[in-house]
Order: sequence, then C-alpha cells, then structure tokens
Amino acid sequence: MGTIPVGLQLYCVRADCARDLPGTLAAVAKMGYDGVEFAGYHGYSAADLRRMLDDTGLKCCGTHLRLDALQGDELQRTIEFNRVLGNRFLIVAWLEHDHDTPRSRWLEYAQAFAEAAARAAEQGFVVGYHNHFDEFKVVEGETPWDTFFGNTDPRVIMQMDTGNCLHGGGDPVAILKQYPGRAVTVHLKEWDGSWNRKIIGEGVTNWPELFAACESAGATEWYIVEQENENLAPLECVRRCRENLRKMGK
Repeated sequence: MGTIPVGLQLYCVRADCARDLPGTLAAVAKMGYDGVEFAGYHGYSAADLRRMLDDTGLKCCGTHLRLDALQGDELQRTIEFNRVLGNRFLIVAWLEHDHDTPRSRWLEYAQAFAEAAARAAEQGFVVGYHNHFDEFKVVEGETPWDTFFGNTDPRVIMQMDTGNCLHGGGDPVAILKQYPGRAVTVHLKEWDGSWNRKIIGEGVTNWPELFAACESAGATEWYIVEQENENLAPLECVRRCRENLRKMGK
C-alpha cells in the first residue's frame, strides 16, 4: 500500500486555533502534516474553513462530533457541512459513560451508531467512535469496546486512540487484529504512565508493531496525532511528534 498520510487532531492546539485559526493551520502545514481533524469550528463557516485548508494544502481527515450530530435531522446538516470540508469521516469523540456504565447502555449506543452509519453510507460518509480508557475495563463479562464493536454495523469504524487504549489496559495491536478493516483512522498518542507528559516515540508504545498492524489488518487510511505535553507549548509538542514520526518513516 502507499504511504499513509499523517494528520493532526486540532484539539491539541485548541487555544492557538481559538486565537488564530488561519495562522495555526499554516504552522501545522509547515511542520509537514498532511491534514487536520477538527474538534469545533471556532465560529467559521464550512466555506471559510475549506478556503483555509486549500490555502495551506491541508486535507480534512475527520471531524469530532457529539452523537446527536448524527441523529435525526442533524445528520443531514452534519453531512452537508462536511461535504464542503471534503471530509467523509464523522467521528463521535465521547459518549456519556464511566467504568460502571452497564452493558445494556453500550448495546443501545451500538444500535444508534448502526442506524447513523447506514444513513451516512448512503451519501458516502463514514461514522466512527473514538475511545477513551474506560472502554477497556471489563463490565459484565466483557469490555465495553467489545460490547459496542461486536454488536454494531461493521461499517462503524473504530478510531483507536493508542495512548487511551494502553492507559485502560488494552492492547491496541490485538484489537486492530480482532476487528480487521475497521481502524480506518487511528489516533497516535504515546503512553508511559501518562499521556500528557510524553512525545510520540518517547514512551513505551511499540510503534513498529502498531504501524504494521494498522497497515495490514487495520486498513488504516490516516494516522492522526493527538498528543499533549504539559511541559511544552502545544505547537512545539506537535512539531516534535511530527519529527519523530518522520524518523520512523511516517
């Protein structure tokens, strides 16, 4: 397969985006990122955002949403907005849950995503879910991750956040192989007892093994950096992450 492009989840640099979105996008492009994933639009229209992307040569590799943006009449509005952005990945960033959320609730989520995925697919869009860490703690005999992805439409993609998975005790490589073809976009985050004090390539993650799984079983189309480091300015953190990924051949 060809080289997988590398994007940046803009939540990492949210304060910079709020102050100067055009300038931040230009800086991200200069670092060598191929695309960005939005987490809010800072009051800009879809047309304005697309113009900024085109000006910098960046692609939109996803957008983070709430589940209600994919339900009822909101789904069509979400699709129209993202069609202008040139983005087809509609990713729910968070679901109301904690380590005690019952299995029945995860089955309800699975059904809601199945319905959204079926409707979105009719127009060429993909629905997915981005994990935190609670999804890898066993509840009623299995992990919420398995309850959810084992009982929803196989078109629902899993946006594996590697650091969050490791934090929760999960094995991202094993999960990629367990659900082949569904890790279409993957969040790269380092882990070594903390996910906000590291830089990609400077923790315990076995990156060569992870990349191999993404590029075989995962059918990954985008790597997306989501890394924060409380000891570095956000733009410096993501710049160093991009440099380290380049050293790893990405």
